[in-house]
Amino acid sequence: MSKASRPENPEPLMIAAKSVSEAYARTLLHVLEHQGNEIAPLVLTMDGFGDGYEIPENTQVRAALDALLSKKKKRDVEDVAYTIFPQRLWTMAQGDRAKLFEFYKMAFPFYRAQNPKANGKGLYFERLMMYGRGPCDGNQLEWILSQYDSRPGVRRSMWQATTFDPDRDHSATAQLGFPCLQHVSFVPTKAGLVTNAFYATQQLFDKAYGNYLGLAQLAAFMAHEMGIPLARLNVTIGVAKLERITKTDSAMKPLIEAARACVAPAPRPSASLQLAAQPA
Repeated sequence: MSKASRPENPEPLMIAAKSVSEAYARTLLHVLEHQGNEIAPLVLTMDGFGDGYEIPENTQVRAALDALLSKKKKRDVEDVAYTIFPQRLWTMAQGDRAKLFEFYKMAFPFYRAQNPKANGKGLYFERLMMYGRGPCDGNQLEWILSQYDSRPGVRRSMWQATTFDPDRDHSATAQLGFPCLQHVSFVPTKAGLVTNAFYATQQLFDKAYGNYLGLAQLAAFMAHEMGIPLARLNVTIGVAKLERITKTDSAMKPLIEAARACVAPAPRPSASLQLAAQPA
């Protein structure tokens, strides 16, 4: 095949944002404003996290998306985020990670029984802390935290956890809803913890925002337990797809308006205000 006849080789789309809401808004708007319904590949990088491990969000974007998800009978943002990190249990544990892990082990059978179709193969946090084999009884997060700063010069490749398991997940089934998130790594830096996640595919409409929020909450938990700030979250997605809703669906309008307002540049002060601000 000649070079001229080769199909287009797409470059990654890189989106930088100061919140999970902005990352979602910029991604959604890019798909809506370009041909097709996919971005392949997509790389997101988010910072702007608070000193107290707060996860900044735009309330208008979040509310508009949750309202649309409810209208389309999809799981809300918090429910999707919970599959990656159980924030409510962490709040109940009051900063005690042993209690968090204990609470989750107790609750997981209920989560699976509540929705056997979606959760029959497991949940992301379950794979991270109940993988089924490995040190710390398969609790990959506890292994990472127990080894962190245990001695000088610990290799950084140690701080990684997987959710994909070839033994359970290599299947010829045409459609599988789990696991799309494959891998997470944690990189302590001078600025704080940098967390990296990789998705093979991702559903932009009903999963992406919750995915970003859950990953940010997981990263904040790990940073808290390491005693360092949360500096950045990077998410690489092989194929990001806008499915289960069409671009022309009129129900999208409030979400689109909120997304555009979220990414709009802050208004510049008028010339008179600039002059007034100058010292006499």
